[in-house]
Formats: sequence, C-alpha cells, structure tokens
Amino acid sequence: MSAKRQTVVGNLVDIRGRRILRAAVEVADGRIAAIEPTDKPADSFLLPGFIDAHVHVESSMLVPSEFARAAVVHGTVATVSDPHEIGNVLGVAGVEYMLENGGRTPFKFYFGAPSCVPATTFETAGAAISVAEVEALLDDPRIRYLSEMMNFPGVLNGDAECLAKVNAAHARGKRVDGHAPGLRGEQAASYIAAGITTDHECFTKEEALDKIQAGCKISIREGSAARNFDALYTLLGEHPAMTMLCSDDKHPDELLAGHINGLVRRAVERGIDVFDALQAACLNPIEHYGLDVGQLRVGDPADFIEVDSLTSFDVRRTWIDGELVAEHGKTLIPRVMPEVVNRFVPSYVQPEELAVPMRPGKLQVIEALDGQLITNRLSVAPLVVDEQTVSNPKHDILKMVVVNRYRKAKPAVSFVKNFGLRDGAMASSVAHDSHNVIAVGADDDDIAAAVNAVMEARGGLAAVNHREGDHWVLPLPVAGLMATSTCQEVAHAYQELDAAVKDWGSTLRAPFMTLSFMALLVIPALKLSDRGLFDGAAFKFTPLFA
Repeated sequence: MSAKRQTVVGNLVDIRGRRILRAAVEVADGRIAAIEPTDKPADSFLLPGFIDAHVHVESSMLVPSEFARAAVVHGTVATVSDPHEIGNVLGVAGVEYMLENGGRTPFKFYFGAPSCVPATTFETAGAAISVAEVEALLDDPRIRYLSEMMNFPGVLNGDAECLAKVNAAHARGKRVDGHAPGLRGEQAASYIAAGITTDHECFTKEEALDKIQAGCKISIREGSAARNFDALYTLLGEHPAMTMLCSDDKHPDELLAGHINGLVRRAVERGIDVFDALQAACLNPIEHYGLDVGQLRVGDPADFIEVDSLTSFDVRRTWIDGELVAEHGKTLIPRVMPEVVNRFVPSYVQPEELAVPMRPGKLQVIEALDGQLITNRLSVAPLVVDEQTVSNPKHDILKMVVVNRYRKAKPAVSFVKNFGLRDGAMASSVAHDSHNVIAVGADDDDIAAAVNAVMEARGGLAAVNHREGDHWVLPLPVAGLMATSTCQEVAHAYQELDAAVKDWGSTLRAPFMTLSFMALLVIPALKLSDRGLFDGAAFKFTPLFA
C-alpha cells in the first residue's frame, strides 16, 4: 500500500451517476481522499478497475503472481477465482498454494472454496475435498464464496453432500456460484432456488433469460475455448444489473493481448451503452460478492485505471490500493519466484496399449465444437486396418486417449472429430477436471510419444510429429497445470506448440484449450475420462461401439 499522497487528473467516469466530469482525484494512504472538479486539461479517462467475475487462474498456465503481473497491464485489478483445477490435483493444499502465491502481490484475488473435487465419481482425481474441508475453507476470511456447483444433477436430485456444501456457504453469508450448461425452464429455476446465484455456462440467450428470470446473475464468458460473448452481449443493455463479464479459462498468449478491457471495447463497438458495459465490468462483481475493491468514490480503496478513450479502452495506468502497478503497457509488480508443488506418477505408454480391436457396430465419436465446451455425438463407420480400429485423418476422425497421471492404469481410448490433424499428435496434463494426461493424434506412435513427453516433464503440453521430426514440450511443473516462468515466456512457448499443431492441420482456434475440455464429463454430450467414454446427458459410461 502506498502511503504517499498523489493527485491524478482526468475525465472521471461516474458509472452510477452515468456522467463524466473533469476531476482531480487525490489519493492518500491507499484510498481516495478527495475528488474535486478541476479546469486542468485532460485527454484521458479515469474509471474503476476491471474485474474478471469468474476465472480459473490455472488455465492461464501461470501461477497467480504471474497472472497478476500480466492482468494489471489491461486494467484488471481483481478476479473472482475458482482454484478448482489445482484442487483436483492437490486438494486443500492446492487452494492454500493459490492463496499464498497470490497474496504476495497487490492484486486482489478473491478465491472460492471448490465445491466439486472430484468433479464426478467417474474419473480419477488426485484429491477429494470433503464437506468438512469445504466448511473449513469457508471459515477462512480469504475464501469469499463457494465455487461453481458443477454437480447440478446432484442439486436437482437433493444430493446430501451437494446441499451440505451450498448450505455451509449460506450459513456464513457467502455466495454460491453455479454451473449448469443448457439447463432451462423449471429445472433451471429449481437449481437456482437451491441458492445458486450465478452462472457462466450459458451458450444461448434463451437459456440466459430463463436463469435471469429465476433470479440468477449471468457472467458472460469469453475465454480461449468457450466464447459466448456474441450470443449474450445484448444482455448487458437489457439487464445491466444482472450481468458480469468473465474469461473462465484464458491462455497466456491471449492474456498478453487483453482481458476484460477487450470485452468492454467490443460491447461499446456493438452499441451497448458505455455505462451499462462498465457496470458489468467494474461494479456488479463488487456488489454481488461483497468485494473490497474500490469504485472510484471518496473513502474507497484507490483501485482505478486511466484509459485513453471510452471506445478503445487502452489502459495507460493501473492503481491498486493507491500503488501504481502498471504504466504504458508495462507491469510494475515485482516478480515472485514460485514454489513447485505437484502430484504426478509418470506412467509411460507403448503404442500397442492404445490399440482398439475391431468390433461390430459403428463408432460413437465425440464431435468437438470450436468455441464451445459442449460436444456432439456422431455415429460413424470405423476405419479398420489389420483388424484394428485406427485414426482416419482423411475424414478427420482421430484417436483420443486419456492416461491416468496418479497411478499406473490402462489408457482409455475413444475417437474425436474436428481436431483436423493430418499428422502428429498433441498431449496435455491440463485436462479438466481431474487433469490426467489427454492426447489426440493421427497415429498411435505419435500419440504415445506425446503422452510420454508429458509424463517425462511431470506435466505440460507436448506436440510430436515423427514424419517431420518435430518434438515440442512446454513443462508445467506446478501441479502439472502452471509454469514458473513469466507470461511472455509461457506465451511464446505455447504459441510455438499452437503453431505446430495448426501447421499439421488443426483449424481449431485454440486446439490445446479445446483438448483440455474433452475430458470434462459434466458438460454433454460425449467426453472421455481415464475410465472410459462418458455420456454427459445420461451421466453414465457408454460403449465405444454401438
């Protein structure tokens, strides 16, 4: 916190008053001491800092301290962060890691207590977080809410453990985040009536309106894989008090380019009133979660930003608690060397372990959808070679595997469409939500090599193509999810991997991010866990051939 006094002059954006006035903002001891009208010239605008209303910091592949250093450049001063990913690997110790590392920066991380670890009983996670542990986390003042309740069938069916966690949050006066993709009508209303207050999974406006009508706030998501802004942005003008903006999952290359400021820019470009857009980006998360983030009022913490205009929202300077943390595209937060924690048992695979003997019937194939977490179910004739069902790059039907990272086990195998690889394979230990090693490729040799590269690194991303002699690895030593490097360094390594798999044929916008969600069982229709092909609608395993 800065103890010195300083005065910042600019065109102050009063979001609540829906007005702009030229003002001198006086900061003292980390708070707004005074706001006075001034005749001094000003060519910039002052407004409260941006807040990401729902994000898994781990998905940036950066530890919190490095995420903070990158985010403040774009005017983000706080996040509502779900440490669910590291929770699935390390349990409560993972949550503690995020709190400790994030607490070493001035950035305002508001972490939740993960509600679904493991996310389902149909996969192998590295840890479990019990009701008693959730209650203990919620007793910690650093834990501000119950993270997304992904088991919406459990809530609807009165599952005792789900409801105990929700009730624990209510008893402590803390909010409960939701996760209910595709839920509509009476089911959506019943889920929300259980005490769920937000949802970030809406992919149609009709779904969002059903949930708003039931009293749920909608966090409009635009991440690296799931991109719902185009479908939902008009809600900002129609229901300004019920909307927030979030990224959910954002890769480091995109975080370098922009954050919530980019969504505000797009909203204004499309005709949303600037005050409505800023209400969602700056104020609604504070009110909803009771965050101690300043709103650019006298007496508030001095969390505010200076932008060049109310159309581009290019950030000149960012302050948190009166401390200048970013200026002219450069972070001013010192680097923190993170500790390495992990839970990883390398389990190397041989190509023959991935074989799928020919069987009667058609293949049930996962159809990945660019920009969505949901998938479709396809039924296709298999390509059979020497009595084995194999990848069919010509028709973009590729073999996908999930290999347990916590103990030796037989790989699970399925097939997926739309990854587009003509050659090579890609693998990742970022595989929501249990974070086993997931891989997809054009042939078994490359798939096995990519899996083994991730195993060798004790976590990371890999791309292997024996035809071209290419072998790329981005190590993620922190829980197999995060690097210890800077955003620039991780982004550069990631861009090399991304470019490689796109050169090999993938047309997906974010191939590695899309791959990471192919194991996310709680989102239909078909997904793959380390235990087999899973029907997300029926919530049970399903055969590969049908």
